[in-house]
Amino acid sequence: MSRRLAVFFLSSALAGCAVPALAQTDPAAAPAPTPAPAVDGGPALEAGDAIEFAADTMAYEDETQLVTARGNVVVTRDGYRLTANEVEYDRRTGKVEARGAVKVIDPDGNEAFGGRVELDESLRDGAVENILLVLQDGGRLAARDGIREDGRTTVNRAVYSPCDIVGTDGCPKEPLWQVKALRVRHDPDRKRVYYKDASLEFLGIPIFYSPSLSHPDGPGRNATGILVPSVTIDRSLGVSLELPYFLRLSDSNDLTIAPIIYTEVNPALSLDYRHQTASGPLRFGGIGTYSSELDFPDPDGTGIPNKKFRGYIYGSGRLQHGRNWRSTFGLRLATDDTFLRRYDVSRDDTLRNFYQLERFGVESYFAVEGWAFQGLRQTDVAGLTPIALPLITYMWSPGDTIAGGRLKLAADTAAITRTDGMDTQRASASAEWKRSLITPWGQRVTATGLVRGDMYHITDSALAELPIYAGRDGWEGRILPAAALDIEWPLAGPAFGGTQTLTPRVQFSVSPSDVNDNIPNEDSRAVDLDDTNLFDLNRFPGSDRWEGGQRVTYGATWRLDRPRWQIESEFGQSYRFDKAPGAFPQGTGLSGHFSDFVGRNTVRVGSSFDVTHRFRLDKSSLRLRRNEIDVTVGNKRTYATVGYVKLDRDINIEDLEDREEVRAGGRISFARYWSVIGSVIVDLTSRAEDPLNESDGFEMVRHRLGIAYQDDCFEFGVTWRRDYVEDRDFRRGNAFLFSISLKNLGR
Repeated sequence: MSRRLAVFFLSSALAGCAVPALAQTDPAAAPAPTPAPAVDGGPALEAGDAIEFAADTMAYEDETQLVTARGNVVVTRDGYRLTANEVEYDRRTGKVEARGAVKVIDPDGNEAFGGRVELDESLRDGAVENILLVLQDGGRLAARDGIREDGRTTVNRAVYSPCDIVGTDGCPKEPLWQVKALRVRHDPDRKRVYYKDASLEFLGIPIFYSPSLSHPDGPGRNATGILVPSVTIDRSLGVSLELPYFLRLSDSNDLTIAPIIYTEVNPALSLDYRHQTASGPLRFGGIGTYSSELDFPDPDGTGIPNKKFRGYIYGSGRLQHGRNWRSTFGLRLATDDTFLRRYDVSRDDTLRNFYQLERFGVESYFAVEGWAFQGLRQTDVAGLTPIALPLITYMWSPGDTIAGGRLKLAADTAAITRTDGMDTQRASASAEWKRSLITPWGQRVTATGLVRGDMYHITDSALAELPIYAGRDGWEGRILPAAALDIEWPLAGPAFGGTQTLTPRVQFSVSPSDVNDNIPNEDSRAVDLDDTNLFDLNRFPGSDRWEGGQRVTYGATWRLDRPRWQIESEFGQSYRFDKAPGAFPQGTGLSGHFSDFVGRNTVRVGSSFDVTHRFRLDKSSLRLRRNEIDVTVGNKRTYATVGYVKLDRDINIEDLEDREEVRAGGRISFARYWSVIGSVIVDLTSRAEDPLNESDGFEMVRHRLGIAYQDDCFEFGVTWRRDYVEDRDFRRGNAFLFSISLKNLGR
């Protein structure tokens, strides 16, 4: 009898069916499953272990105790699923035999195909002919025959490949690479594939043999094994070969050990340890070698470079301590100034070490932190490098309004110490009240009141790096009251097929002048007027310098919004009523009565085009003092980025020196799998802009050019990089990087 998608609960049938087993038309009408009787004295089949059948036709013979299902057969049990044209289940032996277009899916999603399959009643174990095993990530394992025991599949004379075997035209194709082996075993518990007598073929050509080999059965598997090696050719280091080995210590931590062999210098060893604790992630590592800082004899005439341990360590972490507390830290230390650049680890010129403990309350915030720095530039002096410890911050803002506005109370302390320089300790407390309201005409009016008190203690002020940064030894204090009134008037309406918004803005502010005398400058050195700080109450970046006096700041923002694109422009200036220029150095755009003009223009078209232009115009000559352009065009596959910055400030202070630079990068994808990548940095600063600069106005800093291939199972890349700047034992020159990756191989 034929019945489409008949559902048969085998445990019930075995208990009492005496006629050909037909499914109930309504599954809900089927009797509840009952335990099947024991077979040959074996244990009874529990109701929870029922095998569920679905087929076009189904029959049961009492004498042979054989269940036969034909046509679109589906058998499921405990997460395993079997489909075939025909399935026979022998109740006496507990064997299941499937024939014709057989497919078995395990609970992890791995699929096995075969012409004929014999399984036990658990659907886990058995034998397969002409097997094709499709893993969860799409990798395919084909063999003449195989067996499955305890969920593990072992096949003979097998071929494995994660590459597509069907082209874009729908026709079959040979995989780009494959692994052939005498015997292959897939262990789903360990999520690995093991080979015996394996050979790797690329484009049909054998290129590698190994008596034993294993790899994860999918990407991202956290399994112990060798990672993909990398090869680099560098002028200073020669040919280098990195052989990383990944060691899985547990479900929550791992270690990567990478010996690096160089042809021109001694080998190095790199370590990277990661630990996902219950509180948060931790990471520690480093690289070290025993070598000289010079590639040539010592100047003392010994003829032998002095060798020593050279290296770098790092660490980071973020730990959650309960509901409100969190700690964050970062560690970076190098044995000498040039190790990071010489061994191509990093090009940072300053290493920052910190620890921060924070508490987040409903209405409050508390933090304790410490900072230490290591300068790697040739001009850096260790004794003048500051150590900031401790830095303590507390802020409290009550939820209820006071006089219709929000109150914020804050207190902070800072201790900055140098071994051979000026030391500073500061304690500050402030109260800020702010209220915003909307007038009947639509203006947004914001009133701000602030009072802050600072107390400083300074020692060794004569050892300050520059006299303008020094204070006066001893105790110094000041009180800083300030008030501001900010008025904005958004005007919106239709224009150019979209909506335009014009927002004029004016701000009046007042605070006492000449409040910076005898106060050191530790955190307010790099001051520069731009669109982001034009309307700030204090336009210095830190706490040590305060912008006093009376001033009015005015400007406007215009914005046009249309479907998928947007234009925005901002422009403004300020006027100071005081006659004295205040604490701002010449060239910052803030000295004198009128400030320079600052602005920003932005154009965005969807997610494929973005241009931002920031500028500062001299108030008298309208000369560009700051000109910064960033352009991004394209998508993830093909894109280009260009950045240009020119600072023309006529300042002879190191923190505010002039510079001009252009940087560009991009990627062009072609022929589906290929792409060309490149980037370049050019220093355009001339001696007229910076007398200490050795450039002629066009000096390459670094460039990179590469070509890459990436398809569904194979990646290959070659990159040429050239550095044009030398730094002691780091020499300018070319470097070539080679990378190759076979999907799932290499761990």
